[in-house]
Amino acid sequence: MSDEFRKNLLGPGPTLLPAEVDVQARLDAGDEAVDLAASHPTSSLLWAILADEAYAEGRTIESYAYARTGYHRGLDSLRRNGWRGTGPVPYEHEGNRGFLRALYALGRAAGAIGEADEAARIATFLNDSDPLATAAIAAAL
Repeated sequence: MSDEFRKNLLGPGPTLLPAEVDVQARLDAGDEAVDLAASHPTSSLLWAILADEAYAEGRTIESYAYARTGYHRGLDSLRRNGWRGTGPVPYEHEGNRGFLRALYALGRAAGAIGEADEAARIATFLNDSDPLATAAIAAAL
């Protein structure tokens, strides 16, 4: 048997997105996500933060929209970094957290507006990405 065959049996390796160093530095300096999103529109982290803020303020539809944007931006980034639709996206890797937070926020908002099927799909996707992510994100909020 070839080594390639053995490797495929194990499934794809984890996808590790690049850390959003500039975005995180600006957030750490006190800049607001709403002010940074226009200059960093591909940042899943910023869209996830905006989704969390909107949800906390009872603006569920806005939260859903922000989370969906972060989710799609994250999918784009995952694909650019070799992800082919399956495989782990570990929460422990800092660069993956923005996407996973946006995914979590999307599932939360979908559930809140009665989109049970979408919420279930997202819960499965989040668990398939990293079974520990949901608890880690919930604990951090």
